[in-house]
Amino acid sequence: MGEQCIFCKIIAKETTADIAYEDDLVVAFHDINPQAPLHLLVVPKEHIPSLNDVTEAHAKIMGHIPVVAKEITKKNGLAEDGWRLVINCGPDAKQTVFHLHAHILGGRPMSGHMA
Repeated sequence: MGEQCIFCKIIAKETTADIAYEDDLVVAFHDINPQAPLHLLVVPKEHIPSLNDVTEAHAKIMGHIPVVAKEITKKNGLAEDGWRLVINCGPDAKQTVFHLHAHILGGRPMSGHMA
């Protein structure tokens, strides 16, 4: 666990967040700077700094993240219209918190084209 990591503090309940989902592997909470009507972060409870640090041992967690995202979007009525799941990796990709996390974005048409 990263001592100064804000996401580790949220997971440990040392700081507050608007938690939407939690299980033994991940916690999902609303982003404090939302970029869409629905903007949640799905964060592994294990401190993994970025995708560059993912190993085969993380396969269960990494496979679980999209499943959780699907359930959250379905619960929020976004599954049919579409939603985006994004993981930024490193400073050039604008990763600002170095604890791996996936952004769930939905509730409006997304701009830009990602094939």
